[in-house]
Amino acid sequence: MTQIALRPEPFVTEGSSPPGAHGFVPGFRGLRCRACGEVAPEGPLFVCSHCFGPLEATYDLAAVREHLSRDELDARDGTIWRFAELLPLSSVPSGGLRVGVSPLLEAPRLASRLGLDNLWVKDDSRNPTLSFKDRVVAVAAARAADFGFHTLACASTGNLSASVAAAAAARGLRSVVFIPADLEPAKVAQARALGATVVRVEGPYDDVNRLCLELTDELEGWAFLNVNLRPYYAEGSKTIAFEIAQQLGWRAPHVVVAPLASGSLYTKLARGFRELVGSGLLDSAPVRYLGGQAVGCAPIAEAWAQGTDIVRPVERPDTLVRSLAIGSPADGAFSVKLARDSGGAILAVPDRATIEAIRLLAETEGILTETAGGVTVAALRRAIVEGRVRRDEEVVLVITGNGLKTLDVIDAGDTEPATLPRPIAATFEAFEAWWQRAGDAAA
Repeated sequence: MTQIALRPEPFVTEGSSPPGAHGFVPGFRGLRCRACGEVAPEGPLFVCSHCFGPLEATYDLAAVREHLSRDELDARDGTIWRFAELLPLSSVPSGGLRVGVSPLLEAPRLASRLGLDNLWVKDDSRNPTLSFKDRVVAVAAARAADFGFHTLACASTGNLSASVAAAAAARGLRSVVFIPADLEPAKVAQARALGATVVRVEGPYDDVNRLCLELTDELEGWAFLNVNLRPYYAEGSKTIAFEIAQQLGWRAPHVVVAPLASGSLYTKLARGFRELVGSGLLDSAPVRYLGGQAVGCAPIAEAWAQGTDIVRPVERPDTLVRSLAIGSPADGAFSVKLARDSGGAILAVPDRATIEAIRLLAETEGILTETAGGVTVAALRRAIVEGRVRRDEEVVLVITGNGLKTLDVIDAGDTEPATLPRPIAATFEAFEAWWQRAGDAAA
């Protein structure tokens, strides 16, 4: 495997601080419609008043280029706020959880099993609540505080509920999370332990999301972070791309692989690399973007496979991968376009392949991922088999969540569920006999 020198983690110099210490010049310039381009004022808005299209943040990258350098970023504190000029902020946030700068790890044993020479794992399961959702929530929660909201809420497939609860606790705000009634127990327990009021809703995630959309008009002072603050929330995902480039010594890999639910993470990774080029921090970023979805809820993968921009909703997802079970993905069409334009792909993988991929990553690199990470590894595996990724290309796998949240699926589908061996006496003879039996069984 090619040896590449990493910059010291977490890129912090002694006494370094967020950008506010030396005068913060925001790159954020407000909101605009992704569909018609209509400009919207800064505020808790998420749809265009002209065409009802989705709003997104805009930046003055030329101004960022004038004020920001690689050396300055390398010297800043190790959180996502080191990239504050490229986030939808009017000032550098204070308070809240310490989020970001997760490790980028060489994965030589997994690379060997997959037939690659140069593979990295961006392990975002190291964030405070064990998922990448802490990034998007950090940005949205900071803006919620700016706008005077007293309650942080969300519609969640699981990981987001814990992130919202933790962010609210750290800021002294109330949290209320809305989840599908069949969500994994570990994720429900995590959100409750972090102080959230949990509202279980009958039906799939899309029904939960519709309810939250309705409630944004009914509940004053409630910030539904992935609804009425979505233009700010979604931008947090870009920081994964920013960190990958920085951790690789200010360059981009050939291929980035990520899971897709709504498609927001997938498309924001690409936007992150583009903005680094636009602000002069990268020379170029000709990245191909690979994505994975579970077969039982793969509307974006199906649209890509059929060569169409029309993403047909899945009314009743049927998959173990609950964190990706969004039947009507908001960024589906944008994701299909990105895959096509970058020469990438969005691939559907069966649950069996997802479970095998979870085990493969764990046994080769010691990283236990949740089901979304299994989908990501399985999608890369399929792409290699299909000739979409060459052995000599540099690949980054984005692992978005920790496997402790979905331990129940690891043995799912086995014809003979795993059982613990019988206990032995605390003697050498007992262990020796047990070890011999275990060896015979393995043989």
